[in-house]
Amino acid sequence: MPTPTAVADRCPPDARIDGLQQRTGAGDGAALAAMFFPTAPELHAGTEIKIVWRMTGRGALTMSATGPDQGRTTPAWGPEPHGGSNFDAPGDEWGTGWVFPTPGCWTVHARRTEGTARLTVRVAPRAR
Repeated sequence: MPTPTAVADRCPPDARIDGLQQRTGAGDGAALAAMFFPTAPELHAGTEIKIVWRMTGRGALTMSATGPDQGRTTPAWGPEPHGGSNFDAPGDEWGTGWVFPTPGCWTVHARRTEGTARLTVRVAPRAR
């Protein structure tokens, strides 16, 4: 059985955060962008991170994530609609808190009444 680090290392290169504050997802009838707080070199399993999302489309936003071995999780809080901010991306804005339970590739799925999108992130083992 591969170690958690080996699983996380098999993520595609574009799943790494590497200190980036913003990432763009892939959409089906919608555009999705994420802003990570605080900006960190990487995400860690078991550690909450705030992610602000902007997504085009219409209707309420629901989110879930699928990870290693088809594990599933939902936000620890949110999505909560946000008012104006300086996050320069198209669509409406929401805040969420996430705790990814295990290391590896996690794909966040975003769904509105009109439009779906996804963003894959690499989650490292728990920080020591």
